[in-house]
Amino acid sequence: MSLRHRAEDPELMDADDLDADVYAAVVADLARVNRVTLAARPTLAFLDRIAQRGRRLRLLDIGFGDGDMLRRIERWAAKRVVPVELVGIDLNPRSERAARAHTPANSAIRYVTGDYADMGGGWDAAISSLVAHHMTPGELVAFLRWMQDHAASWLVNDLHRHGFAHAGWPLLAGLARWHPIVRADGHLSIARSFRPAEWPPLLAAAGIDDARIFRAFPFRLCVERLCKTH
Repeated sequence: MSLRHRAEDPELMDADDLDADVYAAVVADLARVNRVTLAARPTLAFLDRIAQRGRRLRLLDIGFGDGDMLRRIERWAAKRVVPVELVGIDLNPRSERAARAHTPANSAIRYVTGDYADMGGGWDAAISSLVAHHMTPGELVAFLRWMQDHAASWLVNDLHRHGFAHAGWPLLAGLARWHPIVRADGHLSIARSFRPAEWPPLLAAAGIDDARIFRAFPFRLCVERLCKTH
């Protein structure tokens, strides 16, 4: 598969008829992938930049999947004595079922099934992880506009369409014996993701001129907009 142009093939996990138990197994393995690939690091570093000890942080995670990022953030907040309101929104009803099953009963995280556009504003932070590459360019521009209008600070944490990552993924996924859908979709996800030069036109189309595009190890490409006070 050539990586010169972004792939547009649909991912298996996005199929409407995917069995809920299979979906739960897939997102559970994706949570393991996230741990191995240090996926939370850019998001936690973003929160370190915007959070203040003892001051409440209201955060929305868009496309929460298994809920693993929100659980990491909840632990991060407890260690740093940052009071948080953590809400996840996901269009896929299978996500809420899976996330609730994998989240401790004493957690205060709130999982919601629905459209992020219906969540209203007033968020201190809006985040997404491994979501942008699932969107068409038009959907992504609308998403960026919404975050810019409804969150003081926001972060898109996604993959980088990079040849080494694309070539190495089958070996890593095979050695780890992750779910076959994770193996297939992971390879396609890299091909569906963006490159640094592809982000400025998307931001410009969304009317955003104060966001930062940066790479994070390994093979992460992030876009961040901080509140002017930070």
